[in-house]
Amino acid sequence: MRIYVAGHRGMVGGAILRRLEARGNADLITRTHAELDLTDQRSVREFMQAEKPDTVILAAAKVGGIHANNTYPADYIYKNLMIECNVIHEAHAAGVTRLLQLGSSCIYPKAVPNPMREDALLTGTLEPTNEPYAIAKIAGIKLCESYNRQYGVDYRSVMPTNLYGPGDNFHPENSHVLPALIRRFQEAVEAGTPTVTIWGSGLPRREFLHVDDMAEASLFVLDLPQETYAANTEPMLSHINVGSGTDISILELAQMVARIVGYTGEIACDPSKPDGTMRKLMDVSRLAAMGWRAGIELETGLRETHEWFMANRGSIRS
Repeated sequence: MRIYVAGHRGMVGGAILRRLEARGNADLITRTHAELDLTDQRSVREFMQAEKPDTVILAAAKVGGIHANNTYPADYIYKNLMIECNVIHEAHAAGVTRLLQLGSSCIYPKAVPNPMREDALLTGTLEPTNEPYAIAKIAGIKLCESYNRQYGVDYRSVMPTNLYGPGDNFHPENSHVLPALIRRFQEAVEAGTPTVTIWGSGLPRREFLHVDDMAEASLFVLDLPQETYAANTEPMLSHINVGSGTDISILELAQMVARIVGYTGEIACDPSKPDGTMRKLMDVSRLAAMGWRAGIELETGLRETHEWFMANRGSIRS
């Protein structure tokens, strides 16, 4: 079997690739961005026609936190739409009948009840700070659904909650909240900074999933027999939530990171900065019913991620 992993240098794609390599029963296909620009339709078409993969795992995306989404909305909607359209369409044109695309929990409306169920999609207004990105990821779900309906292929979508772990983006402005906190508290320890200020009120609650758990869940969903997957989804509701099933406030998260890093100063909140959605907890009962649950506790995963950050500071995206 030939499996193409799009985005293998990213945090999630890299974790998926490692698990596929450990299995050792597939011919794995990868390309760097320099080798293949997924926003270029002709390049993607030529690649798909030449390589003829049996399965495609679409883990490539342009991702970032609140600041990045607010600052570069055009980049986030355009690049993600182009990646999804090109990879999904050209995979179909090349005869690929099996595809898994990774989305995001931001697809759900801002005011949706928590835990967020799959059927909450398109029932309300999105969170304004990441609406362009969310619209692109919703389009990815609907692309898969539409190709399934029209062509009878087996294109599946998994919607992860907030991910973290080795290989994360620790950029001081464009990273997500957890790697940003690890970097800021570590730098505060080294500089002897008496106070670390976090964005917002500290009250919003977020769910976090270790990237290794996400990789396992992705391959679990991909490997499900079609009849099992179909029995737990619907033609117009074909995506599956992936999360830990528990959440934590941003202030509690900051306190946990500070403890792990060894920061003993004050933690302050800046309510003038946006909070984003006040709570984002995924309903993962569908995936649990299929037989998969997360296995890595948050504090254990945070310690591992901090250790990885310290060991790789000279070469990571920071």
